[in-house]
Amino acid sequence: MFTGLIQAIGKLESRQTLGGDLRLRFTFGDSFSDLDLGESIAVSGVCLTVVEFDAHSFAADVSNETLSLSTLGSLDTDALVNLERSLLPTTRLGGHLVSGHVDGLGRIAEIRDDGRSQRWRFSAPRPLLRYIAVKGSVAVDGVSLTVNVADAEGFEVNLVPHTVAHTAFAIACTGDAVNLEVDTIARYVERLVTTKDWT
Repeated sequence: MFTGLIQAIGKLESRQTLGGDLRLRFTFGDSFSDLDLGESIAVSGVCLTVVEFDAHSFAADVSNETLSLSTLGSLDTDALVNLERSLLPTTRLGGHLVSGHVDGLGRIAEIRDDGRSQRWRFSAPRPLLRYIAVKGSVAVDGVSLTVNVADAEGFEVNLVPHTVAHTAFAIACTGDAVNLEVDTIARYVERLVTTKDWT
């Protein structure tokens, strides 16, 4: 599990085709000093397992399922990514509970200034929009955000200067694809309601 609070900005160093899917290597500078094999790291919101690492990078295998639902398969070498290590029982939960299981892709539809902050609008597939509610939480490229507007075409959030400066949003542009993860509670509530007659 993750909180959606980004700890570092990484970079895609290399991609290797292995047995029909990919192994990706990401650099992280001096951000993480005590990685372990098998630990989970959210890469732009996608939970990946560390299979190799050194002092400044780690590699992870990415399945075809993950490639089909996220932006990872289309990343160019040197693309910036948001990184977050999995939370500990003692971690402050400053964002919301994020699983790192991406539900689908959205796109940046608009970016406009609002004082020192920015208003960002994202388009999203209709099947996902049913889970996105005003004042609810959504993870966009792994960043925990509060929804300000939700309608039939997409949703809007407010990004404070700190969030823009300390995530890959700093270089994002209108039209870019983003990874979306809706709130886990919404998915479970729907499942409970739709299967209430199962006995």
